[in-house]
Amino acid sequence: MTAKIAYDEVEVGTELPAQSFPVTRATLVRYAGASGDFNPIHWNEKFAKEVGLPDVIAHGMFTMAEAIRVVTDWTGDPGAVVEYGCRFTRPVVVPNDDQGALIEVSGKVAAKLDDHTVRVDLTATSAGQKVLGMSRAVVRLA
Repeated sequence: MTAKIAYDEVEVGTELPAQSFPVTRATLVRYAGASGDFNPIHWNEKFAKEVGLPDVIAHGMFTMAEAIRVVTDWTGDPGAVVEYGCRFTRPVVVPNDDQGALIEVSGKVAAKLDDHTVRVDLTATSAGQKVLGMSRAVVRLA
């Protein structure tokens, strides 16, 4: 695959289409099975509260993966992501109800770099609070 976005057509400040990602307890159980991360803070409400959390929380790596989807959907090629990193600033709290939580992600081209690459800065929030800090990706465009 090749990125469908052309480097020459992108400017600093270009906004990527924002997306919202629902997260339920069932989502967390499926992710735990796929990742092998069965830490009880991600599925056991009693345990999560005993260790001082407000409720069950989403896996940090799951949150990070959902956020980068804004970039991979924009480029049309997951392989276009050259580098990606972030800090986990707040947990995504996932209540045991029919709605769960929502991760809302937006992105903007922050810099044009060499070799047809750009740096995209992402903002990820849940329940009105920023859940990822310094979330940045370097992406190779067409």
